[in-house]
Amino acid sequence: MGKYGKWIGGGLGWAFLGPLGGILGFVIGSIYDNAAEVKQLKPGQTTRGDFTVSLLVLLAAVMKADGKVVRSELDYVKEYLRRSMGSERARDAVMMLRDILKQNIPVKDVSMQVSRYLDYPSRLQLLHLLYGLSGADKIMHPKELEMIDLIARNMGVSETDRQSIKSMFVPDTDAAYRILGLDRTATDEEVKKAFRKMAVEYHPDKVSYLGEELQKVAKEKFQKINEAYETIRKERGMK
Repeated sequence: MGKYGKWIGGGLGWAFLGPLGGILGFVIGSIYDNAAEVKQLKPGQTTRGDFTVSLLVLLAAVMKADGKVVRSELDYVKEYLRRSMGSERARDAVMMLRDILKQNIPVKDVSMQVSRYLDYPSRLQLLHLLYGLSGADKIMHPKELEMIDLIARNMGVSETDRQSIKSMFVPDTDAAYRILGLDRTATDEEVKKAFRKMAVEYHPDKVSYLGEELQKVAKEKFQKINEAYETIRKERGMK
């Protein structure tokens, strides 16, 4: 597995299957050269390696969507990877990302593969990071948002959840309601019910197996949900 073996050897399972496997095979070269590493691959068992590679491929798709890759986007990815896996492994991951950017990515097929193998809370984390990438240059390009919409649909993310996460990055006058998946006509009881539901669905413990950095991202999203609820509660004078 060459230069990438240090951090993906034995850390991938289903990501070596389907369209993701095709992309990885091209990037890594002959993935079966090291029999000891291949024995550790367990298709069907999700690992942090599966999540990271899926993220890299989808990040590349969003970065390419507007026809150019800018420094702020690369810096956003580098910083996330550095915090997530440490400096040395992050360098390897960035090299892999640069190779992936050179390829034609079958976005729909990759997203559907992610939907089949990755649990729902983890897919929401992927989506959160993709919107964060789009806003890294302070300009959320329509082509990038269209690409994220395509990814979300094919990952099986509900429209309510997609709009909720998007509203954390693309605020408007009704952003607090959108984050809770509501509009201004919602009753106080509907607001409370939506908040309770999302507080469970988006709890950071849902993605604890993906590591501390993803839990940190989940906590930021969880905080946004709490802030949205508090905004509505204060606006309405709810108890």
